[in-house]
Amino acid sequence: MRAFLATGVWFLLCGMSLLSAAGLRAQEAAENPPAGTTPSPLSPDSPPSSSSGEKKTSWWSNFKDPKDGALDMSSWLLKHKGALFVPIIITEPAVGNGGGLAAVFFHQPKQSEESKESGRRIPPDIYGIAAFKTENGTWGYGVAGSFHFKDDTWRYVGAVGKTNVNLNYYTQGLLGAPKEIGYNLNGLFSYQQVSRRLGVSDLFVSARWLYMDIDSRLNIPGDNQYFKPKEFAQRASGLGLGLSYDSRDNTLTPSKGWLWRVEATEYAPAFGSDNTFQAYRAHAYGYFRLGQDWVLGTRADYRAVRGDAPFYQQPSIDLRGISYGRYQDQNVGMLEAELRWNVTPRWALLGFGGAGKAWGRTLNFGDASTHTAEGVGFRYLIAKALGLYVGVDWAWSESDHAYYIQVGSAWR
Repeated sequence: MRAFLATGVWFLLCGMSLLSAAGLRAQEAAENPPAGTTPSPLSPDSPPSSSSGEKKTSWWSNFKDPKDGALDMSSWLLKHKGALFVPIIITEPAVGNGGGLAAVFFHQPKQSEESKESGRRIPPDIYGIAAFKTENGTWGYGVAGSFHFKDDTWRYVGAVGKTNVNLNYYTQGLLGAPKEIGYNLNGLFSYQQVSRRLGVSDLFVSARWLYMDIDSRLNIPGDNQYFKPKEFAQRASGLGLGLSYDSRDNTLTPSKGWLWRVEATEYAPAFGSDNTFQAYRAHAYGYFRLGQDWVLGTRADYRAVRGDAPFYQQPSIDLRGISYGRYQDQNVGMLEAELRWNVTPRWALLGFGGAGKAWGRTLNFGDASTHTAEGVGFRYLIAKALGLYVGVDWAWSESDHAYYIQVGSAWR
């Protein structure tokens, strides 16, 4: 869903991403806890027990690890039969602080004897609803789901919703001195994607359809001079293709392996779009174990648009410590690294830093400034059986500083 990062829809999906952080990606990680942890006796097929071997007798035992007695939500997340209510906490500087709520439901697909013998574990289907609001008047709501078919040979991901977003666009020197322009996006969106596994490999090919019907309005009408008329297009409808590879040992908190994806989307009137333009993304994450308790993560990310793309669909530098949309252009590139130290089986400290550039409209790559951000954070292993960490990051750059509530990995 990362193609929506360049639009106001991104803020609803940031809230919805907690569904995957607490559900799909966490469930996939259940059999592969991160470095520095030990497997929990809990499993989706057997109820938790106390140290004496008796079954749970208290509702509060759902939130306690029977082995070390620490706060742990493994039992609650794995055995909960109804909705899992997930709080959405937004601390994005571009829209201010805010919050909301997601209600998530789980269903485990049937697994054939062949897939059991091969050791492939099918992730659960997950679907839910979410709504949020922030202090600058931004709000959104929607439904989303992820489903698996035929022993995880086929995957489907979809989301639909409505959002109202208040943001700033920075001209980066276009037509004179840099200028901050306030704008509003109000409308509907839909994201639909189908993926097919290639044989028994970890490669997937995907096809997607993205649709947005967005009214864009500048806070000051006189700022229209900084844009072409086509940059206010209301409808954007695109078809895209993608290829991905995932060899990570744990999809929630990786300690080794790689994840890479390449995506391309064509928007055209033939698909229902007002404008003709293209959107691209290529990114790779690599994870390296440095001893028993240290893990180094690396990230390279490139995003671009071509053609008559609406101004709000131009990509933006996406680094913790830099406000969304602060550096936005036809191209953005980012490099980032994160070092995690598992101090104890439950607690971890981390430091991170990155750099990015935005270029294309008025500056070429060599003339564009490099913007850096760095920060520190901590994590707590809230669900050992799932490898689910939660925590807080504090990050800063030359123009911003912010804290971020993290559920799972900070990289999406």
